[in-house]
This record gives sequence, C-alpha cells and structure tokens, in this order.
Amino acid sequence: MTNNNFTIVCFFVLIAVIVSCANNDKKDVKGEIKESLTLAIGGEPDNGFDPTTGWGQYASPLFQSTLLKYDKDFNIENDAVIDYKISDDGLIWTVKLRDSIRFSDGKSLTAKDVVFTFKTAKNSASVIDLTNLKNVNGVDNHTVQFTLYKRNSTFIHYLTSLGIVPEHAYDTSYNENPLGSGPYEMVQWDKGQQLILKANPYYYGKTPFFKKLIFLFLSQDAAFAAAKAGQVDIASVTPTLADEQVKGMKLVALKSVDNRGVALPYMSDEGKSINGRPIGNEVTSDIAIRKAMNIGVDRQALVDGVLKGYGTPAYSIADHLPWWNQETEIENDADIEKAKEILEKAGWKENKDGIREKSGVKAQFTLHYPSNDHIRQSLSIAFADMMKPLGIKIEVKGNNWNGIEKELHTSATLFGLGSHDPLELYNAFSSNVRGVGLNNPNYYANEVVDAYFEKALSATSQAQANEYWKKAQWDGETGFSNKGDAPWVWLVNIDHLFLMRENLVIGTQKVQPHEHSWPITDFIENWYWEKQNDISKEQ
Repeated sequence: MTNNNFTIVCFFVLIAVIVSCANNDKKDVKGEIKESLTLAIGGEPDNGFDPTTGWGQYASPLFQSTLLKYDKDFNIENDAVIDYKISDDGLIWTVKLRDSIRFSDGKSLTAKDVVFTFKTAKNSASVIDLTNLKNVNGVDNHTVQFTLYKRNSTFIHYLTSLGIVPEHAYDTSYNENPLGSGPYEMVQWDKGQQLILKANPYYYGKTPFFKKLIFLFLSQDAAFAAAKAGQVDIASVTPTLADEQVKGMKLVALKSVDNRGVALPYMSDEGKSINGRPIGNEVTSDIAIRKAMNIGVDRQALVDGVLKGYGTPAYSIADHLPWWNQETEIENDADIEKAKEILEKAGWKENKDGIREKSGVKAQFTLHYPSNDHIRQSLSIAFADMMKPLGIKIEVKGNNWNGIEKELHTSATLFGLGSHDPLELYNAFSSNVRGVGLNNPNYYANEVVDAYFEKALSATSQAQANEYWKKAQWDGETGFSNKGDAPWVWLVNIDHLFLMRENLVIGTQKVQPHEHSWPITDFIENWYWEKQNDISKEQ
C-alpha cells in the first residue's frame, strides 16, 4: 500500500470513529440538541499543552485559566482574578484571586499555584521570557505579588496569556496530560489524529454550550474533504478552497494581523559577522531602495491574486491593534513613477539590462522563503515580479529555516509575524536584540526608536505605552515604519478562513494573531447553535 493510500484509509477510519462518537452524543441529549462540536482547524502543538513552555501564547489555553484576559476590543478584563494593582514605581504588581476557583479534579486553585506557574515558566528556558521577574510570592491564599527588576508595561501580557497550572498535578508529562481550571478538560489525545475535550464541571466562568469538543488533526485539503462529507462542524481552509460551495456550511473570514513581510538587511556590507555569520547588504542598506520598494509594491494586487481577496494590505507589524500608528498606512500603493523618482535622485541608474546600478553596485539581491509554505512562495515570486519595473532584480529561493538562518543577515527574508503583545515591536526593531535568534534579523538600529521603546516599556499605563509604541513607528521625523527607515516591506495580512455549519454562532472575534495555537478558540465558551431544532435534524 502506498503512503498516500495509507493516509486516505487512516483518514476515513478516523472519520468513522468520529461519526460513531457524534451519534452517541445525540443519544445522550435525547436526539434534541447536538452538544458536541467537531473541529479541523490546524495541527496539534509540537510541545503539547503546557503553558509554562508556550502553550496558549496566541489564544486561550482552553484547559487553563489566565489571570487577566482581553475582550474583543483589547480591553483588559478579569479572569481568574477580581482585581490587580500596580505600584507607583511600576515594579510591584499585586493580583487578588477569586476565592472559589477549582481545577477540573475538584481541588482549589490558590496563590501557591500561581507562584508555582510563574516560577516554572521563568525557569523553563522556553519562548516565555520572564527574566525581568525578580520574585513572585503568595501574600495569602488568594493574593499574589510579582516584583520586577525593571518597570515594564508589557508584563501584563503574561497575566493575560500564561495559563495557571496546578502544583499538585504538575510533572514531566503534564504537557500530554494537562489539568487546569479553564472551560474544558482533556479526555483523550490520540497523537497525530484527534484530541477530545469535555466541559470542565468546575469552571467558574460561563458554562460552555458545547459539552464536548473533538479536534481532528487534518491537513487543510483533508479538512475541506471532511467538511464536504459533513463530518466536521468547522474546518480551516486555504484561499484557493474558500470559494468552493459546501452544502450546509458558510465561509467565515476573520481579519488578522497575521502578516507577511520582507525583512531587508539594514547594514551595509563591511565584512562584519556575528557568530560566524556575515552581516550586511550593499543594496538593501540604501534607504532609497527600501523606500522605493515600499511605495512601488502593489499590496492590493497581492491580496487579490495570491490570497484570492481574503486579506488586507499590510503597512506595519501591528495594523489595527491599539499600538498601531495609523500614519504608517500608505495612501498610494504601487506608485511606480514616484518609486523610480526616488531611485533616480539617489543615483540608481538603469543599465542596458534594465537593472539599476550605483557606484558599481547592481540593484539585485536574494529573497528567501520557507519552501514548505505555498503562500510565502507565491508572495515572494509576485513581489520580485513587481520590483522588475523599478529596475530591481530579486532572486527568489526556497529553503528550510536552518538554511535561511545562515543568510538571515545578508539576504532578504519573507517572514510571518503578528501578535497581541506589543513587545513584538521591540523584538523586531530594537538594536538591543539584533541577531538574537530570529529577533531583529536585518540588524536595524535607530537611537530615537530605542529611546521610544524604553519609554513604552517603562510607561505606567497601557494608554501611555501605546503612544510611545506609535512614536517608535513614526514621530513625524523618524521611526521604523515605511514613513521612516523602512527596514521592512510589509505586504499582506492574511484572513483566517473557516467553513462552518450555517447555524453555528461564534460571535465577534478579536483581530486574529499569527495562526499558532488555534486563536479562533479564544471565546469558544460563547459559541452555540442559533437554531437548535434545525441542527438536531441536520445531524
């Protein structure tokens, strides 16, 4: 049997199992209302479901509670706490827990669990960076005090995203057997196939309408096939499949800040290196090249062509988030003549081959993209084609990330970003993190921008911090956006697309972040069937 045939057989065996489970659910609710939901919305997390190592950073952790949470408009709301306070110097954060929270095993959640969670996360050597956390201690059973080394407004992100784990049930296998106080608890995880959850009977928040969730780990093509077969209630689909009509299902397109952009090496090639890797590019280090590309690219054409209309032009790393500077939006995309004028004035002249040159340097460079990503490949090729009329030649290359990282500081790279944490701005543009992992890969540096970052981090309120984040993008004279130094060419924000049952109501969603960790599930306890009787008949 070939691998393809084996995969198809496994898929239909799995679907048969799910159908059987769904039929049993109907009997449990006397055939009136289907209280289970089957979802095919992405792959399983590589590292499991442990918040202390990264689970839930882009969406609700599902199994666990967070101390605070964002509403759909990014206002801070209480979750596991009833109140929080910040000292005048910004160094001490105090939270007061609800007094009736229980984990799904019935045991109480107390300050000890919060302290344990943050200490474990701090020592996890994972994507969660709590190096600024000096100490965390329980004042009493329901009060926790966090002490920072340095005032930092983005610390609130950890209070909104880090799920609380139980000290009494945490061990080395917790990531595979999570237990928490969130709206759902794990029933079964068949790796590579499915995950089954049930509603947590001890959940202190709104009781979920759906008593059972079944996540199928299918490719988007397989998820679409399952949707057509009527075996899933919601499926993630690609733009190429979005316009296909599926009986009984509707297309829902969620706006996002899941952006794609081109990081351009900012420094000139002076023979410098970091960790044995070269830095700099003689072409992209010229601001005229970077400005011309930002003005000359037709973002709407990329949305219409590559994304089939399911997306929006991107102008920054944080479009439409509270810390976005709206002045960074370019009013006249694809202004070829203006782009050419910028290049001419800067001394970039076309040669007989139609490629511009300046001081013996040709306007050509390499653009890398991850070879397993079809959309990034298409965007890279289309972007390179759009630069040809400007006299800029771009060689497009697909590679794995190990290969890309070797040339990250000398060649352009097609990245995907997008977070609900403004610290992402710092990590992408602060000179303090140049070349640290994938942070600031193009070695961008601007002292004014760095100063705004420090003011944003040390701000005493989120509103004040947002003003400094905005000024770092553009303050009227300088900044890291296309209005200023333009170290990136942001291209598109990708809509997150789902086929779902016509009568499934998911309510208003936040602007979606990068697609890790199933961000659509953020408010899943609020989902319900609009016409329950019709649903029972259909199923």
